[in-house]
Amino acid sequence: MKNKINSPFIISILIPLAVGSISALLSGNMSQYSTLNRPAFSPPALVFPIVWTILYILMGISAYLVYKTNDPQKSKALRIYILQLVFNFFWSILFFGFSQYLLAFFWLLILILLIIIMIYRFYQVSPLAAYLQIPYLFWCLFAAYLNFMIFLMSRLHP
Repeated sequence: MKNKINSPFIISILIPLAVGSISALLSGNMSQYSTLNRPAFSPPALVFPIVWTILYILMGISAYLVYKTNDPQKSKALRIYILQLVFNFFWSILFFGFSQYLLAFFWLLILILLIIIMIYRFYQVSPLAAYLQIPYLFWCLFAAYLNFMIFLMSRLHP
């Protein structure tokens, strides 16, 4: 019996990984993070690519769980998923590429709202898919704290 590769599953994981990778490439010099005035709870730069890789994989698995259902609500859930991926894509560009810390903060607040809506929609289709998004929500809430504090600190100590 041959192993059958589940193409939709692989594609579902590759999409958010590609979104994150392309965004990082377009963001330019992300190594500037270590030169920023950061709050005390700021993790080292090495943590971010590890965490984001895990979160993107969880996003992909979650999207696949929704995609494979026959639930009539799945298209609404996947549309909000795609929309939040677009917002996710542009946040790094705003923050790192253009150093627009305040704009990036408000952009991130919209992303967080979209994530909450996505979790709600995913839950209607697949509770497990929704639960897999909770670490993403918490990470983005933490990122919003870091983003806002970096904005404040950059204003106080340019």
